[in-house]
Amino acid sequence: MTNETIKHQLNHRTIRAFKPITLSAEQLNTLYSVASQTPTSMFMQQMSIMHITDPDKRAAIREISKQPYVGANGDLFILLVDLYRNQQIRQQKGKDDGRLHTADIFFQGLDDAIMAAQNMITAAESMGLGVVPLGSIKNDPQKIIEVLNLPKMTFPVLGLQIGVPDQEPQLKPRLPLKFIAFDNDYPKEIKLSDLSDYDQEVTTYYDLRDANRRIDSFTNQIAGAKLDRHYTKRDEIMKVLHQQGLCTDEGID
Repeated sequence: MTNETIKHQLNHRTIRAFKPITLSAEQLNTLYSVASQTPTSMFMQQMSIMHITDPDKRAAIREISKQPYVGANGDLFILLVDLYRNQQIRQQKGKDDGRLHTADIFFQGLDDAIMAAQNMITAAESMGLGVVPLGSIKNDPQKIIEVLNLPKMTFPVLGLQIGVPDQEPQLKPRLPLKFIAFDNDYPKEIKLSDLSDYDQEVTTYYDLRDANRRIDSFTNQIAGAKLDRHYTKRDEIMKVLHQQGLCTDEGID
């Protein structure tokens, strides 16, 4: 079964090179409206979107992300878990913070923000635009908070760079569906040999792609440096969350 939406989703490619064209006011409004209509936990609407146009802020985010394309061409967005707005509403209604500091409420806001981001991606691609999600903003979340002058009770969870594509990368192979979709029970027995065909497919992809060719496989990446023990600023995420007043579980008796 397919339609135009599904075709775009199945043809998804991460775009890291954009033409020097900014989004129109109509395109921006469409993306914001799509994000706004995303499902939201308990109708609390605990996410916000920042559009970063200031050159200094874009440069600072690029330095944190350690990716040269971040903040270059294309429009840059940061999606936030935003409990500050509801905190202010409660205070002005004469109420205390209640459960706002709990991990439960933070994860509700996280759900809102991530689903909004995916809806923005789908909408952007349907308009012929390209997108690169930027998990790299969490390389130093405290610095991002400082650059964006974010108040307590907010947290930057994901960046999006959206623009007119200036490249056509190959479609990157994904795990076969049998490894990610299950009925009723989780299959706990996983054998490397079952992944050999997929490893070969990934190796061929890296060998044939136009840029950054290398010899690599999926299982080698999982067993490699990305998941090896080493300290990074990302290990301070929980500390930064607490500094922001989030996930402290205050309000639980």
